[in-house]
Amino acid sequence: MTTVVGTPTLARTRTELAAALSSAPRARTGRPHGTAVVMTMGALHAGHLSLVRHARTLAERVVVTIFVNPLQFAPSEDLSRYPRDLEGDLDLLSGPGLLGADDVVFAPGPQDVYPDGDPVVRVAAGAIGDVLEGESRPGHLDGVLTVVLKLLHLTRPDVALFGRKDAQQLAAVRRMVRDLDVPVEVVGVPLVRDDDGVALSSRNAYLSADDRRRALGLPAALRAGSEVALTGAAPGAVLDAARTALAAAGVDDVDYVALVHPDDFTPAGDEHVGEALLLLAARVGSTRLIDNTTVTLGDRA
Repeated sequence: MTTVVGTPTLARTRTELAAALSSAPRARTGRPHGTAVVMTMGALHAGHLSLVRHARTLAERVVVTIFVNPLQFAPSEDLSRYPRDLEGDLDLLSGPGLLGADDVVFAPGPQDVYPDGDPVVRVAAGAIGDVLEGESRPGHLDGVLTVVLKLLHLTRPDVALFGRKDAQQLAAVRRMVRDLDVPVEVVGVPLVRDDDGVALSSRNAYLSADDRRRALGLPAALRAGSEVALTGAAPGAVLDAARTALAAAGVDDVDYVALVHPDDFTPAGDEHVGEALLLLAARVGSTRLIDNTTVTLGDRA
């Protein structure tokens, strides 16, 4: 197990971040990268910590950003009530095997990330931003990519780690990095589930006991779709199985159930053979949840 000694530097402004990054890590460990970044909106949980632990194995220094990005919230969404607990987040990040004295937590305010107010020039997600999450939450991925690009410039990492729970976000970030020649390696880290199978999310804190019970329908739907895919069934049967499982669990406010190509998020039609992503988005009570899994579609010729 990796032993990390000391308390990470907390930077609240661009100037403090630049100063924290100006000194080289004190101990060389032979890891493949100099700096890794993990971008979060805080309210950290075990899924975030798994990203940090993975980053710890890849880089001499780990930078964790904590910033609730207003650009990725629609006016009707939960920006004002999104959970914030910087003190608790810092305690978690200082745990065994996580951040130490060479590492940095960058927790800026909106005025530090957007010093001139809402940016006039933004990153457009293109076609991948118009479907699924993009259709349900117009402009969401544009806001994500804009802040990700800004944070990449500010933290100057060699490698950036993102969770695979937000699969469309990960695909969009990878495409942005490739299309705009951003000099960073993007690593996807498997999502983490709670003991009951529900994917970890900061928004799970909003779920009532009954909501939590119905939220089990999302992983159940993924299992049902995966089992049908293993039989060699067509994509439509996989989607029907997932929808049936959601309905059986009492999840009836469904944004989408989709099978897509993992790279560009175009639909995986009847001709698709090989890996595809099965993705779900649904509202349970007042809380919107997403989940996904990889399935393998066989040759049905």
